[in-house]
Amino acid sequence: MKHIIEGAVGIVLAIALHAFLGQLSAQLLVVFNAFSWVVLYFGLTRHEVFGAIMGTVCGLLQDSFSLGVFGVGGLTKTLLGFGAGYISRKINVTPVSRSFVLALVMAALELLLWKSLALFLFGEGFATAGGLIFLQPLFTALAVTAVFQVNRRREARRS
Repeated sequence: MKHIIEGAVGIVLAIALHAFLGQLSAQLLVVFNAFSWVVLYFGLTRHEVFGAIMGTVCGLLQDSFSLGVFGVGGLTKTLLGFGAGYISRKINVTPVSRSFVLALVMAALELLLWKSLALFLFGEGFATAGGLIFLQPLFTALAVTAVFQVNRRREARRS
């Protein structure tokens, strides 16, 4: 039950951050993908099944906020959450460098898959928003790594 409440809080925070960034500038939504942050964090901490569930929910929510095709974000974020959770069970992602590299690779793969599916299925062009979209995996990895490390240290102090 605790994990479900944490997941719901993460989703609400992602929605609030998405709305706030959208009010400031639409270009910020290209660089900062709060839904990917939530999916990666829960994939790293709660592993593949919970990561996949969070990916499905966050991806479909992100699709509902966009004008794009409904479902592509849900599929890619589901794979993102499952992949991050699966890999985090196989290797130790506690060190900062490993968690950063894993988050960076997973975010880049998710972006590539999302753009590829949109291009393949619907013929949408590869819009890069002036190259800003290529910063998204970097900022995603930085945000997820920072939150992951802060929470890991906080839990270590508690025990």
